[in-house]
Amino acid sequence: MPKNLFQGLCAFPLTPLRDQHIDETAFTALLARLTDAGVDALGVLGSTGSYAYLTREERARITRLAVENAGDTPVMVSIGALRLDDILYLADDAQRAGVSGVMLAPVSYQTPTQDEAFRLYERVTAALSVPLCVYENVPTTGFTFSDELLTQVARLPGVGSIKLNRLPADKAGFAAELRTRLPAGVALGVSGDRQSPAALAAGFDVWFSVLGGLFPRVCLAMTRAARRGDPRGEEALAPLWALFDAHGSLRVVAAAAEIMGVAAAPALPFPLQAIGGEDRRALEAFLATGLLS
Repeated sequence: MPKNLFQGLCAFPLTPLRDQHIDETAFTALLARLTDAGVDALGVLGSTGSYAYLTREERARITRLAVENAGDTPVMVSIGALRLDDILYLADDAQRAGVSGVMLAPVSYQTPTQDEAFRLYERVTAALSVPLCVYENVPTTGFTFSDELLTQVARLPGVGSIKLNRLPADKAGFAAELRTRLPAGVALGVSGDRQSPAALAAGFDVWFSVLGGLFPRVCLAMTRAARRGDPRGEEALAPLWALFDAHGSLRVVAAAAEIMGVAAAPALPFPLQAIGGEDRRALEAFLATGLLS
């Protein structure tokens, strides 16, 4: 059965660097790790993939590598950028490479108004031939979708999923209410790894996972269990979530990749740094427990 881009586990790998240039060998090895595990989809060049720090040419190269090495696994790529022209160029590059979908957060130096954000999505969807994932990423963009805007954007032609990272405690009620406002066929996606298994158990469709980009088998098991109503794994991974809370998931996952030898240090674009010091040693100790194996 063909895989669905917006169902199950969409794993977001790092874009590893070596001497501040893309490490293509490490990147393709990460992709192989994910496809061998059988993830449902690949999300390349998301925040975990450092898209905002890369040139158009670098992003096009990573996109081609992902599609060429994905096999039958759908690939989604971020097209976020400050300028509309750049977004449309990136969308064209992605579609020419053969992606299954694209993702767009409202990246802006000046926080857009609700109307400005709608106009952005309206313009971009008109240029797409593949489904769009609408990404609300409040910590990074500083922009919060109103309920009205989220509904309006989800109704645009070609929108296949919304990706949320702010969820209330009553996730099941929230998912049920949200579905009454969204068109049939628009998938509910969640990011923020700590809350995602519970969201899947509550009726969300897809987990857009940072952790899954490095530890796909563990996250696949958590995904399958959560979709059966059992959000297992949250308590066992509490030390990891604490590090995510303190430093952000990108810096923690980059450190894990460096510790494991799947990415050279420093793996992140300057001036970003993977976690160090006592917290890095705590991460090494957690990895040694085998809970993520």
